[in-house]
Amino acid sequence: MQVLQVQLAVRADPAEVGRARRWVRSRLLNHGVDPDAPIAETVVLVVSELVTNAVVHTGCPAVLRLCFPVDDSPTGSGTSAAGGCPTAGGPVDGTGCGGAPRETAAIGPLRVEVADASQAAPAPRHAGADADATNGRGLELVELLCDRWGWYPDGSGKRVWCEIGAGAPPVDPLTAVDWAALAQ
Repeated sequence: MQVLQVQLAVRADPAEVGRARRWVRSRLLNHGVDPDAPIAETVVLVVSELVTNAVVHTGCPAVLRLCFPVDDSPTGSGTSAAGGCPTAGGPVDGTGCGGAPRETAAIGPLRVEVADASQAAPAPRHAGADADATNGRGLELVELLCDRWGWYPDGSGKRVWCEIGAGAPPVDPLTAVDWAALAQ
């Protein structure tokens, strides 16, 4: 089992969140996943929340990494399978031979990591009783949408990670999330 890693350097600018979302969609497409599929929407939302946290709350540049497990066994079809990010190895461009998109349709578990230079632990916040509040729910969404998540010190900063399985709930953030429950 091998892991395909791709990464994107993100500047300390909130506009970078949109660039990260577009980049994730293109990486999913390179991995054979329809970027408009419900699971892709879930991955994009989680990436958006983690990159926003890194950029807005730390004011530091960050590195976004996606890790796709790839079945490279002789009998494997190149589809994703269980696995995680190895600790060694550099980024790859996410394409197959000649730059063609990989013919992999499944993702999962997909690992998302965002590393930044701040040593401050991520602190889940609550939006409070105001259901119309526009922030304070990011890590709660990550917890709801991912199989698991966490963080650890990494050099002089930290790395926040999550894993999203193939069976992760597809999300329409306007209808699928119980915003009232998050406000409690």
